[in-house]
Amino acid sequence: MIHVRVGAERNSKSVMGRRNMIQLVQPSVGYKNSFIQAVKEFQQEERNMDFDVQDLEINFDKLLSDLENQKNGIGLKEGYVPASTLWLVDGDEFIGKVSIRHRLTEKLFQKGGHIGYEIRPSKRKIGYGTKILELALPLAKDLGINKILVTCDDDNIGSWKIIEKNGGILENRIEYDGKIKRRYWIK
Repeated sequence: MIHVRVGAERNSKSVMGRRNMIQLVQPSVGYKNSFIQAVKEFQQEERNMDFDVQDLEINFDKLLSDLENQKNGIGLKEGYVPASTLWLVDGDEFIGKVSIRHRLTEKLFQKGGHIGYEIRPSKRKIGYGTKILELALPLAKDLGINKILVTCDDDNIGSWKIIEKNGGILENRIEYDGKIKRRYWIK
């Protein structure tokens, strides 16, 4: 069971500006509008295309239920593992999400790892990526994952800098599905 830990209040010299509370929270309806706006941003990049914005507006509770089922291993698609998804928020604004996979399949061992995260496009390059991984690491340890695998595309310099800032040690670079992946371990 994951217990969400609250992030620390930032000082006024923070690269992110405002003095709000950055924290990981359980997905909830209170962030619905901000989440939907983030989905629209991702879709402009042709990501998260599996979300139907109109359906989210009507059936947001289904998304929340699906995430809870995924955490508990209920109704998983073939090849999927239980994963806890938490949202990074700054005050009442959805910033990004992190998924902590409870175990690895062979595919996740190559590509994906224990922790996957994403920051909405309008909030990148100001420190949220580093913060989301920092806050997720103790939660993975709470799940009994003491050696945490995090992967990223070799050309995603921002992501590998985030991983390295959080103690990631590069094990290797491998080719997977025609792309070079970086594989990091964090103890």
